[in-house]
Amino acid sequence: MTDKRIILNKSEMPSKWYNIVADMPVPMKPTISPRTMKPATPDDFIPIFPMGIIEQEVSEKDFIDIPEEVMEALSIWRPTPLVRATNLEKYLDTPAKIYYKNESVSPPGSHKPNTAVAQAYYNKKEGIEKISTETGAGQWGSALSFAGALFGIDIVVYMVKISFEQKPYRKSMIEAWGGTIYSSPTDRTESGRAIRKQHPDTNGTLGIAISEAVEHAATNDDTNYSIGSVLNHVCMHQTIVGEEALLQMKKTGDYPDVVIGCIGGGSNFAGLSYPFVREKIRDGKKTRIVGVEPFSCPSLTKGLYAFDYGDTAMVAPILFMHTLGHTFEPPGIHAGGLRYHGMAPTMCLLYDEKLMDAVAYHQNACFDAAVKFARTEGIIPAPETSHAIKAAIDEALEAKKEGKERVILFNFSGHGHFDMAAYDKYFSKDLEDYEYPSAKIEAALKELPKVEL
Repeated sequence: MTDKRIILNKSEMPSKWYNIVADMPVPMKPTISPRTMKPATPDDFIPIFPMGIIEQEVSEKDFIDIPEEVMEALSIWRPTPLVRATNLEKYLDTPAKIYYKNESVSPPGSHKPNTAVAQAYYNKKEGIEKISTETGAGQWGSALSFAGALFGIDIVVYMVKISFEQKPYRKSMIEAWGGTIYSSPTDRTESGRAIRKQHPDTNGTLGIAISEAVEHAATNDDTNYSIGSVLNHVCMHQTIVGEEALLQMKKTGDYPDVVIGCIGGGSNFAGLSYPFVREKIRDGKKTRIVGVEPFSCPSLTKGLYAFDYGDTAMVAPILFMHTLGHTFEPPGIHAGGLRYHGMAPTMCLLYDEKLMDAVAYHQNACFDAAVKFARTEGIIPAPETSHAIKAAIDEALEAKKEGKERVILFNFSGHGHFDMAAYDKYFSKDLEDYEYPSAKIEAALKELPKVEL
């Protein structure tokens, strides 16, 4: 019997993060300070980030050593398995080979602690006692609370209201690891109070939650801010996923024709795909790189490529990215981690340079795929992860139609054990597919900042 799981030994765990900025075909646009409206300097980040993180955010070095303390924390669950989805292949009757990198085996159940433990470490090293953050579906808030428990840091989490209500057990997880959680928008911050006054019935957004978390850090001297996606250092921390996958794919004798991940802000997709993008740029590999986003919040496939604020209250840095507008409030889909108006600037540049593709799906189609996966491979996927599974299944069926073998690799970014209310809605046929909210996006895009370089 062939082992479906390709396992690395602890000694094989990669000891460096990969920084894709070093291999970009054209220069990145600068990050803009919302205070000066000029390119941000390291001093602009000092009030909210530790210097170790700031140095990584602006670095153009291709590989950065992972500190020993971070390696020790990561080794609690890493290396993670690469799994051949043979049961799904048989169900689909496809000649394709489907592999997935199982990031759901971490204690919080997702890829998010790959950067959470790194960010907690750098904050602890500089004497920070508290960290504030936002979370969409709760996976990032859970991961940072877990990391805070490991390094002895208090974590304050602002969770998007709609997900706070949809996923109550994420709150329990955060509190179990010692974190404090609030439903965003709150009455604890100026930005939260302003939003509640202007939109009392708001579902909340990641942009609003980011505003509250940044404000919390900026107004408390003992508190720094931490973000779970979008920024360069976050994407870099996640690349341990792809570096492991490269080693594991080599052991299989296969190499992926396509690499897939869901995209909201970009962290899990970057983590798996960026090392493969490096091989595409440096070695001429022909692998297709595909990001998958929700049809109702299609930042990459429908967004405008422009400078925009990373948050709703316009206190976070201004980034050059594909955006739907910082005031846009996405519909309340259950993939809460994908409800973000923008996208990682590195990813947007790769998309613009045609080094990756993107597709968008409705949530019912994604839940269809998730159930097929659960009934064949056994793991119940998170709603976010279901988007990647849907794309992987489509690729496998296309291979079947062509009668050709295709090697597919996707990131199983997290399990759905705390998302069963969403599955209840799916099974009772109460899960709504939202149309593309073009009018709301057009209105939001009128609010973009004017940046002159």
